[in-house]
Amino acid sequence: MSTPEIRVNDSELVEPVAVHADSRPSEWVMMLREAWRMGRTKIGVVIFGAIVAIAVVGPWVAPYSPTEFVAPPFSPPDIPTTWFGSDYLGHDVLTRVLYGGRTVILLALLATIIGLGLGVTLGLITGYARRWIDESIMRILDVVLAFPQIVLALLFVSILGPRLWLIVVIVGVSHAPRIARVARAATLEVAQRDFVRAAEALGIARWKILFNEILPSITSPLLVEFGLRLTYSIGVIAALSFLGFGMQPPAADWGLMINENRIGIVIQPWPVLVPVLLIGILTIGTNLIADGLGRALIGIERDTGVG
Repeated sequence: MSTPEIRVNDSELVEPVAVHADSRPSEWVMMLREAWRMGRTKIGVVIFGAIVAIAVVGPWVAPYSPTEFVAPPFSPPDIPTTWFGSDYLGHDVLTRVLYGGRTVILLALLATIIGLGLGVTLGLITGYARRWIDESIMRILDVVLAFPQIVLALLFVSILGPRLWLIVVIVGVSHAPRIARVARAATLEVAQRDFVRAAEALGIARWKILFNEILPSITSPLLVEFGLRLTYSIGVIAALSFLGFGMQPPAADWGLMINENRIGIVIQPWPVLVPVLLIGILTIGTNLIADGLGRALIGIERDTGVG
């Protein structure tokens, strides 16, 4: 008695495997999940979210106009009229603080995004092309790295004037060499993997390989670098405002508030202390998030045997 032959359609075998492969989360999603399990990441997200909420919602709940005179200059706190007193011109400190966070956060985010886009593009090109292209671009980036960010920003701002778009571009460009080095190192490693070699063998265009195959595989270290560069952007932009090259009076800005009111810090410290504390807390939050992402990245790499 013969055993009946069982025929199975090929699609029935392939389809479940394909579905399983597609449903597997990518490396950067795994990194985010691992980072979120850490207490430092949660604390950083809460801190960063709270400061952003103050900057976004602040103008809607501010008790006065940012240019309204409510008390004599450097008046002490008088609750509930002026919770933190008045500044050097008699403006309400709380109102100026609630209005002043938007520019710092927005400019820092834009500068970081510009730096990330430029740095990733250069890192992908140099890491994949190599040879003379790699050497030429990296040597130019080394020259940019030789100048401190604040000095480079001051140089161009002092020549062209304190324009916000210029500050964003200069800070972003100054981030690009550091991000490019991270992207280049990750690209060099990923470019040796089998799926990239297979795409090259199939004759796929090099730019498609860069942005469709390599870029998704290096997003994890780029997320960490984004957090670090955002922290530096906040510090540089606040420093430029403090030096008088950022927002100009009578605009409300945290860095500008520190510069305007430093002469009366002994008499009325709140116009200086409040923006200093908020900038410091904001950088702590971004640092905690970047640190959590970095720790998660190391854990993922150890688990998967990468690096």
